[in-house]
Amino acid sequence: MSQEVFEQFKAKAENAEAIGGTIKFVVDGNPVHIDGTGETNNVSTEDKDADCTITVSREVLEKLRDGEINPMMAVMNGSVKIGGDMGLAMKIQSLLS
Repeated sequence: MSQEVFEQFKAKAENAEAIGGTIKFVVDGNPVHIDGTGETNNVSTEDKDADCTITVSREVLEKLRDGEINPMMAVMNGSVKIGGDMGLAMKIQSLLS
């Protein structure tokens, strides 16, 4: 995963409302951990446990961000795998758009 992808997550997450839990994105095998349990979302590349884990390729992530793929369809066809708290998964749109 490139530094660019991490920086995009960091910029979006730190400017979004705290998500109220922890989410780990695994992008092409590389973790991005977002801890939104406090007043702000803190983003790191630590491979820590999270309330919700989302596994995706960089290509699919970029298409989701650009609106080229419907998030629900991406989950249904297996392009995006979600484990854990589905309520938190619903909050990720604010971190991608």
